[in-house]
Amino acid sequence: MKQAMIFAAGLGTRLKPLTDHMPKALVEVGGKPLLDIVIDKLREQGYDRFVVNVHHFADQIEEHVAAAEYAPLVRISDERDELLETGGGLKKAASLFADEEPILIHNVDILSNVDFGWFSRQHLPDEDAVLLVSRRKTKRYLLFDNAMRLMGWTNIETGEVKSPFPWLREAGITIDDQLQVISHTSHPLPLTTQLYAFAFSGIHSFSPRLFPLMERFPDRFPIMDFYLSTCHRRHIVGCLKEDLRLLDVGKLDTLSEAEKFLK
Repeated sequence: MKQAMIFAAGLGTRLKPLTDHMPKALVEVGGKPLLDIVIDKLREQGYDRFVVNVHHFADQIEEHVAAAEYAPLVRISDERDELLETGGGLKKAASLFADEEPILIHNVDILSNVDFGWFSRQHLPDEDAVLLVSRRKTKRYLLFDNAMRLMGWTNIETGEVKSPFPWLREAGITIDDQLQVISHTSHPLPLTTQLYAFAFSGIHSFSPRLFPLMERFPDRFPIMDFYLSTCHRRHIVGCLKEDLRLLDVGKLDTLSEAEKFLK
């Protein structure tokens, strides 16, 4: 069994006016709803159990799934009362997953060239989570050590750093052209520590054995806050895909581009 959670509960505000009367999960690209595009690709690559969270126009998604050929493979996680963000949404859906298999996390409005059969094989038995990353230039980076273990996060515009390691929060960092982390304050990085910065794709693989650690978190929280608060004691790693192509279809001006991307 391969299982996945598809985040489909968002309001889709960047896709207005389309999302004034439908959820973004049912916005079509090339005549096919985004939800179907994602599920069909994952099914082709071996996934056979899906959890889809719903909030905005939840009834429409439930009706669409019920009428789909893949309906027996899908379970709905109901967030009608409140949007729970990525961490809270995953926590609420915990009982809908099998206990033993990693969970692929995927947004409904993301298209990519990822081979998910390949990605599932990157999640080794001793790893608690695997985050798909690339060398894309961005304002916000995840920070990894030489073994690709997650160490922290930074916003290079504001200088903000999030990490469970005090020495990293205090270091003050810049990112060079090779995406290596350089300390620029009186709190240098340890001599034996070399850090690298990569852009997060939003695609990750999550081990169900992490669910008990979520119990102390509120109902609503971002998944990255969870990873950054536990990476010092759990095995959370990055997986670098050098040729990653990713398209966020959450905006109107990307819909036409999305059709070309699929072709």
